[in-house]
Amino acid sequence: MDIKEILIKNNFRFKKSLGQNFITDTNLLEAIVTEAGISKEDVVLEIGTGAGTLTRAISRSAARVLSFDIDSSLEPVLRETLADLDNVQVIFRDIMKLSDDEILSYTNGAFKIVANIPYNITTPLIMRFVESKLPLISATFMVQQEIADRLVANPCTPEYGAITLSLGLKTNVSVLRKVNRHVFYPVPKVDSAVIHLEMVNDKYEYKDEKTLKRLIRSGFHMRRKTFVNNIIASFPELSKEIILNVLRELNFDENVRGEALSISDYIKIADSIFSLSGPSDKDSLADCDLYEDDMYFEEEYGSSSEESNEKGTQIDIIDYEK
Repeated sequence: MDIKEILIKNNFRFKKSLGQNFITDTNLLEAIVTEAGISKEDVVLEIGTGAGTLTRAISRSAARVLSFDIDSSLEPVLRETLADLDNVQVIFRDIMKLSDDEILSYTNGAFKIVANIPYNITTPLIMRFVESKLPLISATFMVQQEIADRLVANPCTPEYGAITLSLGLKTNVSVLRKVNRHVFYPVPKVDSAVIHLEMVNDKYEYKDEKTLKRLIRSGFHMRRKTFVNNIIASFPELSKEIILNVLRELNFDENVRGEALSISDYIKIADSIFSLSGPSDKDSLADCDLYEDDMYFEEEYGSSSEESNEKGTQIDIIDYEK
């Protein structure tokens, strides 16, 4: 099955706004499914069906595949590429707009995620599932290399950020493999990596989740400021002296910066703040603005070679529909 020929035959036009870069390497597709730990007992939710190459690979190992895509113009392509599969359901809906109950109406219980997602929605999509109450077992994502570096970063490194801590609270994160940009079609301008998130219930104990999220947000809000000054900005109900006393009692340097603190450090400080101030009246910080510092990467989804050629086909020119 030649994916490029099928796309051309069906007059498919890549949409840059959707970050459409399809995986063409069959060995890589099989490796992703194997490393995701998919078995015949699993219901797998795929986000971004694309041309169906990853969908086919998942279907060979899973009990059922629920594949979501927002681009209904892929329908004639998928009718051809997925025609012989009886355990795959393609749903043309925006999964980011579905409630937990709507997702459960499709999965009917626990599920795993395997997805080559558009990189411009990586952070909000990951956190939408990690911070939900859905019975998610694990998630395996193709992400931009720089994002993967963030997710597994250590304290005191430039990559360490709010997303690192927030994922670490509820999951075990690992980078399974680096992926060269040339296994995609069209070829993007960045290299990628496959990451695996294993959900871990009650990984850490803490007094109040809202206070902890608020503290994490403040710790990385302005990296040039000390942790104390960032906390003051986010917790105006606490005086500087109170915050300094909290740090001293926990044996932290008063000039420490947020990126130098581990998850356990944040939990200790958040618990102390909660004991002093009580429940937070702030709204939940599960939305993507909590991770703003993790979003600023050069996320280019176009072809790395977009010059016209003599063939003039939509695919070869990478003729993106805006």
